[in-house]
Amino acid sequence: MNNKLTLESIEVLDAIARKGSFAAAAESLFRVPSAITYTVRKLEEDLGVSLFNRTGHRATLTDAGAELLQEGRHLLQAANELEARVKRIATGIETELTIAMSDALPMGVLLDLLQHFYQQNFGTRIKVLNEVYGGVWDALMTGRADISIGAPGDGPAGGGYLSKMLCHLDFEFAVAAHHPLASLPDPLKNQDIVEYRSISAADSSRNLPPRTSGILKGQDVLTMPNMQSKLEAQIKGLGVGYLPKFLAHKHIASGELVIKQVTESKHEVPMHLAWRNSDKAMGKAQQWLLKQIEKTNWDPSAL
Repeated sequence: MNNKLTLESIEVLDAIARKGSFAAAAESLFRVPSAITYTVRKLEEDLGVSLFNRTGHRATLTDAGAELLQEGRHLLQAANELEARVKRIATGIETELTIAMSDALPMGVLLDLLQHFYQQNFGTRIKVLNEVYGGVWDALMTGRADISIGAPGDGPAGGGYLSKMLCHLDFEFAVAAHHPLASLPDPLKNQDIVEYRSISAADSSRNLPPRTSGILKGQDVLTMPNMQSKLEAQIKGLGVGYLPKFLAHKHIASGELVIKQVTESKHEVPMHLAWRNSDKAMGKAQQWLLKQIEKTNWDPSAL
């Protein structure tokens, strides 16, 4: 039997769907655009279906294409896990580990830990993903990451993972010193805040429902790609919102930002370490990392 589907063709579909165009997919896969176009056309001819709508600037999947990609991603994940499992069985050490790190926690803590990791000479390649809000959970649940650091709040339903509390993250309601809300008396009421734009960091989840927090009903929202750009937008006075206390503190000290008390304040957010427990035979590198992550102080207020 001549199989018309290959893992390579599914990888191409996945890249186009994520990047939005054939050209961007080619760049991400380090291939020329003509090779991407050929792979898609050949697959469409072999299957006898159209996989992409070619009207408009953005490449969008047809219903058949979306179904193929959804199921195909499971095949890609299974193939990657099988390859990793075979190599781990042979050596007891993972060839590669991916860590999803919350952009609401200081990256420097992880980099210090990785310095110690490389001194162990496991030979394991490390890939770090910087994820926003629920994207830390999403990366773990979809197999994009083996370990998640700073997964916020309650974990998603369905299991398949283990988790431990790392710390609680304090958030403060911050506005630019020149923003109209800065001069209003504390505490700010919701009817005061809703008149002004909220700045939000876009949840980077791909499959799990995106999480939002601190946005009032009817409030205008400017969505930024991550916590750092959200901070910069608030310093500019483009809007208001909650920021991790450790991220905002130097800008408060410089006078760029002002912390305001609000009647309905945001509570501390629990941040978790999480890892998948589908594979019982965890390699030595991941065991070492998990142990060290648990021993590390992740509380930004203590840094």
